[in-house]
Amino acid sequence: MNFSRRDAETRSGELETNEISGAMVDSAMRIHQRLGPGLLESVYQRILVYELRKENLEVETEVSIPVEWDGHVIDESFRADLIVEKRVLVELKSVESVKPVHKKQTLTYLKLSNLQVALLINFGAALLKDGIHRIVNNFKEEPSASPRLRVRT
Repeated sequence: MNFSRRDAETRSGELETNEISGAMVDSAMRIHQRLGPGLLESVYQRILVYELRKENLEVETEVSIPVEWDGHVIDESFRADLIVEKRVLVELKSVESVKPVHKKQTLTYLKLSNLQVALLINFGAALLKDGIHRIVNNFKEEPSASPRLRVRT
């Protein structure tokens, strides 16, 4: 998916969440096809950030998300690996297989960040298609959503 933000803004005012997710999946697939599994998560993160920025997407890294507890804000409770276009949270892994706890953790991060869509991407999977999980939190599907992005976890 090669588009510029300017083209997308001309079309619809802003990028749709599923367009953002699609661009991220496409970039992750290209990275995994070229490098395969086995590198550190931080390597995949840096390359993914580079690729997404080449697509003119706004990418924030290691975003601190505070947690409110008993009327107090606990700063830096966790850091989101990536937040893309201020709409999609990305949790990256480089492990043999994603465990249920990884999905639960990502859903909790999603709720605490007040975002609606997250991608859990495991670059350690033999086939990346088996390592991509889309997690939603009160997200109303966009009419143009690609069937490959409609999976709910």
